[in-house]
Amino acid sequence: MEKVSFYANVQKAGVAEALAALRAEASALGLAVCADGEPAEAVVALGGDGTFLRAVHEFPGVPVLGLNLGGLGYLASVGKSGFADALGSLAAGRYAISERRLIEADGRFAALNDIVLTRELSGHSVRLDLVADGKLVTRYMADGLIFATPTGSTAYSLAAGGPVLMPDSGSFVVTPMNPHALGVRPLVVPDGVRFTVTACPRTDGNPVKVGVYADGENVRMLGEGESVEIAKSAKTAKIIELEGYDPYEVLARKLGWSGSNVR
Repeated sequence: MEKVSFYANVQKAGVAEALAALRAEASALGLAVCADGEPAEAVVALGGDGTFLRAVHEFPGVPVLGLNLGGLGYLASVGKSGFADALGSLAAGRYAISERRLIEADGRFAALNDIVLTRELSGHSVRLDLVADGKLVTRYMADGLIFATPTGSTAYSLAAGGPVLMPDSGSFVVTPMNPHALGVRPLVVPDGVRFTVTACPRTDGNPVKVGVYADGENVRMLGEGESVEIAKSAKTAKIIELEGYDPYEVLARKLGWSGSNVR
């Protein structure tokens, strides 16, 4: 690894200063720091998970390393105290590249974390028919549905009550948002399943308006009777995992898992 580009939101307080220090550190380690628009062999995303996701989309196919200046940070999992060591590992080649599966809507809108269908009219739930590989799963009455990759299972889906999936699990999880039925639970399926979701008419006559979001970006709207196709993308994202990376350790640290206090 020789040519590195940095990606950050310099409008946030303290980011510009941290970015300048990291550029200098990278140069001192023998890494060539690319100018904006210059091809790079790796991208260092400085910020939170949102910054990391934007870097993945801005630099398709280029491995991304996340340094965390944000909050929780699963994707950008390296904290401030580890920035120098992370750059040193990058310069020395002490890392692996993990190919992460993307999910996409309508064969065009790819996401590393999730595709989310959500109500756009406040106070009104939506009715969504879910079909998997041509078979009707159920009709949901909820605030929406989250289709998460293993990478995205620790994001919005987790907050909505979904399970944690390991990066290499080869699966997707469908997590309903505030469903109007106690028996409705998240559904884990092989990542080869192809979904069709259709927005159904409301019983009260109000208009149907469902937003479709890929990694937080609105990509289309669904009206009554309209459908969206959701499936595994042929593309992948490349994530740099530094030497010694342990997904279980990251989960325990980020979620505050400390074992049982029962003796």
